[in-house]
Amino acid sequence: MTAIVPAVVVYPAATIDAIPTRPEHVLSVVEVVSPGSETTDRIVEVDQYAKAGIALYWRIEQAVNGVPLISTYILDPATGSYRTGEMFTGTVDISAPFPVKVDLSGI
Repeated sequence: MTAIVPAVVVYPAATIDAIPTRPEHVLSVVEVVSPGSETTDRIVEVDQYAKAGIALYWRIEQAVNGVPLISTYILDPATGSYRTGEMFTGTVDISAPFPVKVDLSGI
């Protein structure tokens, strides 16, 4: 099996020295879809993250109009699969499960 390396990994500061970082340490992962990785990012990796029990998965894609689009997915512990969360363009500004503010127009 090939190791999956997300674009961004969010984990608690208390686990910063844990080597290697284990799935149970990860709070969220972010993937950036690029040409040639669509199937891997949309199907294979999301399935692997869900199986690993990672609570949040974000996918960033270039929308048809050229504006970045973030799709969020939240793990349903009962089914072990993700349910669709919010979608963002423009500015992402959330407070839970941790604060994030990103202006997508600057990407």
